[in-house]
Amino acid sequence: MAIYHFSAQVISRSAGRSATAAAAYRSGEKIMDERTGAIHDYSQKTGIDHTEIMAPANAPRWVYDRAKLWNTAEQAEKRKDAQICREIEIALPVELNHAQQLELVRSFAQKHFVNIGMIADMAIHRTKAENPHCHILLSMRDISHEGFGLKNRGWNDKQLLETWREQWAEYANRALEQAGHQERIDHRTLEAQGIDRIPQIHIGPKVAEME
Repeated sequence: MAIYHFSAQVISRSAGRSATAAAAYRSGEKIMDERTGAIHDYSQKTGIDHTEIMAPANAPRWVYDRAKLWNTAEQAEKRKDAQICREIEIALPVELNHAQQLELVRSFAQKHFVNIGMIADMAIHRTKAENPHCHILLSMRDISHEGFGLKNRGWNDKQLLETWREQWAEYANRALEQAGHQERIDHRTLEAQGIDRIPQIHIGPKVAEME
C-alpha cells in the first residue's frame, strides 16, 4: 500500500561529498568532476527507471546536460565546506502505474521547485517493485541566462520544507483519487496521527557511502 516518505538533505563538501558524485549515482551515469579530477562511474547501476532535468524558462540550455550542470554548480562554490545542492527523496505510491507516478513527480517538482527558480534533476529508482522512489537534486543558487547567481537563502527556510512535505501528501492523494484508488498518505508523524507502531525504514542502502 502507499506509504509516506519525504526526506531532505544538503550535499556539502564538509561531509566529503559532491554534487557530481550524487548526480552520477542517482542517474546511473559516468560523470567526471572537473574540480577534483575524480571520475564517478555508475553506468552499470541497475534499477533506474527514469531520469530528467527540469529548469526555469530563463535557464541556459547547458543546464540540461547533467555533467555540465553539476560541474558548474561545483565551480560556483569556493568554500571547502560549501553546500552544493539539496536532495529530496520521496516514495511513490505503488498503486499508480509508471506513467502516473512520473506525471505526479513532474507536476509536484514544477510547482514547488522549478516555478520558484530551482533546477530539479530527477531520478526514479525501482530496485524493488514495492519500493519505487524518486531522488530530486535541487540547485541552491538563482539561475539566469548568464548562469548561476547568488545563493538563495530563502530556500533554506524550515517552513518551506514543511510546506513541501504537506503538499507532497496532497499531490499524491489527489493522484490516487483521480486514478480510482482508496489509499491515502499522511505527512504527519505516526504520533500525531494517533498510530502506535514503529516507523518503517523506506530506503535501505546508505547512498552517501556508495558515493
